[in-house]
Amino acid sequence: MKKFPCFARKPVDVFNRSSTKLSCLQQSFRGLFSSLFYFLAFQVSPFWNQLGYFITVSLLGYMALKVSKPKTTSFMPSDVDVFFTSVSASTVSSMSAVEMEVFSDTQLVIMTVLMLVGGEIFTSMLGLQFVRSKYTRKANRENKAHLASIDYKSPNSKISFDQMNWVVHVVGSALIVLYLNLVPSAREVLKNKGLRILTFSVFTVVSTFSNCGFIPTNENMVVFKKNSGLLLILIPQILLGNTLFAPCLRFVIWVLVKITRRVEFNYMLKNSREISYDHLLPGLYSCLLAITVFGFILVQFLLLCFMEWNSEDLAGLNAYQKIVGVLFQTANSRHSGESIFDLSVISPAVLVLFVLTMYLPSHTSFLPIDGGEKTLQKEERRTDKRKYVEHLLLSQLSYLVIFVILVCIIEREKMKKDPLNFSVLNITIEIVSAYGNVGFSAGYHCNLQLKHEPHCKDLGYGFVGRWSNSGKFVLMFVMFFGRLKKFSMHGGRAWKLD
Repeated sequence: MKKFPCFARKPVDVFNRSSTKLSCLQQSFRGLFSSLFYFLAFQVSPFWNQLGYFITVSLLGYMALKVSKPKTTSFMPSDVDVFFTSVSASTVSSMSAVEMEVFSDTQLVIMTVLMLVGGEIFTSMLGLQFVRSKYTRKANRENKAHLASIDYKSPNSKISFDQMNWVVHVVGSALIVLYLNLVPSAREVLKNKGLRILTFSVFTVVSTFSNCGFIPTNENMVVFKKNSGLLLILIPQILLGNTLFAPCLRFVIWVLVKITRRVEFNYMLKNSREISYDHLLPGLYSCLLAITVFGFILVQFLLLCFMEWNSEDLAGLNAYQKIVGVLFQTANSRHSGESIFDLSVISPAVLVLFVLTMYLPSHTSFLPIDGGEKTLQKEERRTDKRKYVEHLLLSQLSYLVIFVILVCIIEREKMKKDPLNFSVLNITIEIVSAYGNVGFSAGYHCNLQLKHEPHCKDLGYGFVGRWSNSGKFVLMFVMFFGRLKKFSMHGGRAWKLD
């Protein structure tokens, strides 16, 4: 029997004993992490992996935010609000229970890290590493050349999504820094709020590209609605970071095929399903997805222009600023959640459309796609146990209805005393926004109170900031549920309405 080197009985020089122990300790930790990695990759369901990941990141973020000091000691967020903020940042939901200007530069950096590691592109790259390990192990076991070709360990055939990710962040941050230094009005806003240009730029780019929607100002992007150049810088990052990431990824690989003529890239385009990367979609699906995204933007843009062109939110803007502002708002309604509008005074017709777009997943395509035999084969490969579980699950709409009812029960006393603020519509917007990880909120307004409270003050945080702690925990659960909704998209099949 072959002995482990660390435990082999042989003479050891007394002077090398400490280095030997250190080497053994390193090997032990390396073996432990290797075993843990393979256990998570091959034995644990991806759902539990991701749920554990987001809960762990949220708890670490909570501890980091709690230890660090806020900008001012006159207001200290409660433990629930700090944990809520951490969950909101790690699930890229941007639901706010406290004002953003409360947080210090250190806390903003912590939130930046949470948004970065919680973003869809970052987490999908982590998932790709697990998939790569599975394919490599399967290729070595079955000696299949076509599976081995998927391995990206070769530097020449590796697509560095990390480098693409960092390029977007670096270029985006540089453009915002340049804009703020060239435009006095935008720079003056940061100066008045005590925000550093670099901190604001990096925070905003990470938040925008990860489709979180947090902005380190109490008013979100309302204070920059006249700065059309800044809005135009952010719009491509909003789309590239979520709804158009899959079509753009396929386009980049297609360009690499034309430039490099490498077989690996061509194989990825023709066998996107075998790669098992959620954002590498078939060619037709990618094209139809892009058309759907721009179609939604066009419909929202036309309706918002028609209903809100002369509204108070767009007062004082010229025609060009209004067009850019409306375009920015419609680009954010799917997932990012940055806003230049006060949703509490916006047209109900527009709000209903926003609720619909927030509900839809990023890969939604309303144009016909024939899955053909591949779809049937995929259904046949599912185990009977998994089919049974999926039939027992409720549909996404059913869960949202349950969440709305639950919040209405918890906040029933406030709904009686303050029905205009605590309306079913406002609660529904908050729930759907948390589920879609968007961040839109109708807010809370003292002038809508039936019995005016003398000490009431309009503050720059979301509607959930006025909820009870129980209601906030429900919304945190909704944010986790929404971040992992791809694992329950096939639910509700047991219900037959015909």
